[in-house]
Amino acid sequence: MVKDKQAGICRTEGDTNMKTMLERGAGILMPVSSLPSPYGIGTFGSAAYDFVDFLKKARQKYWQVLPVGPTSYGDSPYQSFSAFAGNPYFIDLDTLVKEGLLTQDEINACYWGDNPTQVAYDAVFWYRFPLLKKAYARSEYREEQGYEKFCMDSWFWLNDYAFYMALKFHFDNKEWLAWPEDIRFRKKEAVESYREELKDEIDFWKFLQYKFYQQWGKLRAYANEQGISIIGDIPIYVALDSADVWTHPELFLLDEENLTPIKVAGVPPDAFSETGQLWGNPLYRWDYHRETGYQWWISRLAHCFRLYDVVRIDHFRGFDEYYSIPYGETSAVNGHWEKGPGIDLFRKVEQALGWKQVIAEDLGYVTDSVRRLVQESGFPGMKVLEFAFDSRDSGCANDYLPHNYTENSVAYTGTHDNETLAGWWKSITPEEQKMVREYLCDQYTPQSKLGKSLISLILRSRSVLCVIPMQDYMGLDNRSRINKPSTVGTNWKWRLAKSDLTEDLKQEIHGMTLRYGRMNWN
Repeated sequence: MVKDKQAGICRTEGDTNMKTMLERGAGILMPVSSLPSPYGIGTFGSAAYDFVDFLKKARQKYWQVLPVGPTSYGDSPYQSFSAFAGNPYFIDLDTLVKEGLLTQDEINACYWGDNPTQVAYDAVFWYRFPLLKKAYARSEYREEQGYEKFCMDSWFWLNDYAFYMALKFHFDNKEWLAWPEDIRFRKKEAVESYREELKDEIDFWKFLQYKFYQQWGKLRAYANEQGISIIGDIPIYVALDSADVWTHPELFLLDEENLTPIKVAGVPPDAFSETGQLWGNPLYRWDYHRETGYQWWISRLAHCFRLYDVVRIDHFRGFDEYYSIPYGETSAVNGHWEKGPGIDLFRKVEQALGWKQVIAEDLGYVTDSVRRLVQESGFPGMKVLEFAFDSRDSGCANDYLPHNYTENSVAYTGTHDNETLAGWWKSITPEEQKMVREYLCDQYTPQSKLGKSLISLILRSRSVLCVIPMQDYMGLDNRSRINKPSTVGTNWKWRLAKSDLTEDLKQEIHGMTLRYGRMNWN
């Protein structure tokens, strides 16, 4: 990879297509769900705008969020009911009050949980939808010019998603594989009958998407006005229990007789997990995608770039080779690697959409062919500091030492799947702690202050962008961890308190950002 310093562009050797790089800067990883609010979960309300203001004053250029799709069992944003829809949990209720669609008394009559530092998923599920139903019944959204445009822009997915969710609630939230056979197989008579029967419910789910995208659009525009770009995050796979799979089974490796998956996704056993990770997502029928010119992927990514300024694609290595596990297995032990679409997919995407800013999540077991794919794509890969001092994996760890970071990369202390920096420090061995201190040339800084020294390592690296999880700037331990892979029930719950965004914290982040030349001067 070579770079023209003055033009801020990069290209692969022998490639005449010049591609703009991300702008050098710093950002913070903060899920929308983790924002403060009195209603059980973070939303697009005033706290989101306050957070943007905090980022601006701290001179950050980027806000990275986790996937914003509607979540299903387990509350994981990486297992969504749709690759296109937005999460109704994020619709701000106070805004609906201002619009005359709800009253404050109606909201206050609901239970929103007892712990403001944890997302109250049960309370949000049971109390939010009846409120949103009231807002829907009072709204004259169909008369709004913006609604018609939204429906036109969303033709590819909106009607199918709304129909799917109406059916899901009609069938007591069962997955679509448990629905009656006629509608499970989308037989014409059943589709027509249920569409008529559930017409009002379908309109309700379309209304929710309209409000989601209306509020998100305003928040993103506000962030952009402050010189802050939004980094979105999309999983490579979609959930089995999703409108995408039910509506387009031809895109996935499903048994034609019963529509169950033939093979599912995951990752193999490694030093961190003896049985690997069994994700359970249906795998893509890549030969079909290739025959259609990857139209579904082009539509998906085009949609993403209407949502975000930059898109991080999770598990990017799956486009080179993907791990295939027979359906019905209870672990990932008996899977094997199969060849993915490779660079052909991204060439077709670029032909259709032009050059777009993508971050390739190239973590995990990285082969030479994965490295070639990332290089050919021109996308920056990821560097995670916590991986740099793993005594079990010294060969790969060297790639994550900050002095080895390339300019076309995005550096993190950790991701949503990692321990917090403070929690990681407590969990690593004395030998690994010694490695860290030797790398820092620092034997004396107290453990409570060491996080800032570690953050500074990546901020002063060559990486074009550095993204720090909010918990790491705050020095929080693993009680504030976002996700522990292969576990269910305790993840995706951490929330920020409004009082946490202190002047001292803002000044500290501002100072470090200035010191290492990553300022948002907007």
